[in-house]
Amino acid sequence: MSGVDDAALVLRHEEGALVLAGDPARYGKPLRIDFAEGRAAHRRRFGGGRGQLIARACGLAAGVTPSVVDATAGLGRDAFVLASLGAEVLLVERVAQIHALLEDGLARAARDADTAEIAARMHLAHGDATRELAALVAASDIAPQVVHLDPMFPHREKSALVKKEMRLFRELAGDDDDAPRLLEAALDVATHRVVVKRPRKAPPIAGPAPQHVIEGKTSRYDLYVHRSLKS
Repeated sequence: MSGVDDAALVLRHEEGALVLAGDPARYGKPLRIDFAEGRAAHRRRFGGGRGQLIARACGLAAGVTPSVVDATAGLGRDAFVLASLGAEVLLVERVAQIHALLEDGLARAARDADTAEIAARMHLAHGDATRELAALVAASDIAPQVVHLDPMFPHREKSALVKKEMRLFRELAGDDDDAPRLLEAALDVATHRVVVKRPRKAPPIAGPAPQHVIEGKTSRYDLYVHRSLKS
C-alpha cells in the first residue's frame, strides 16, 4: 500500500452508485464501477469476443471455457470481459475501498437485464492473494483452472497511468512489489495455467520463465502452463 492519506479519499453514494471521491484537481471525477454502461458496455458489444488477447491468453476457445481466478481484480474490467464470454470468474481484491466499489458495481449489474447473467458468473472475494489465494479459492465454488494476474507495474511520469482515474487507484493499491510471491501463489493454485499481463516491453516477473507469450500493441500476456485446456 502507498502512503495515501485515507481522509483525502471518501466513499459516498452519488446518483444511485457508490463512488470514491477526492480532490478533483488531483483525482478528477469520482471513481465508480459500472458494468452495464460506458466502457464495459462498449467492450461487451464490440470488443472482439474470444479473439481478444485476454480471452486467447486465458484459453477461451471453441468448446473451451475455463474457470478463472482473477487474483488482482482491480476495477473488474478484465473479469467482466471473461465472464461476458461465459467464464465463471472469482475476483480477488485486497484494497477495501476498491472491493466496496466492485461489490456495488456487481450489485447494480445484477439488476440490469443486459448484464445480470454476466454478473451471476462473477464471484467477489476480499483478501490478499499473495498470502491467502489458496484459502480464498477453497472458500469459493470456483475450480481454479486459470489464474489471471495483472500486478501494478512501477510507472514512469510519462506513462498512461498518470491519468487521474489510475492515479487514484494507484495511490490506494500501491505498486505490487510482491509480484514474485503472487506468481508463486498462483502457480500453486492454478490447475492448468497462469496468465500474467505485463507492459509489452517490461521484463517478466522474477521467477520461472513463461512458456508462451502473446503480444499486443501496448501489453502482452506471459503464459505459465501446467497442462492443456481441453473441451
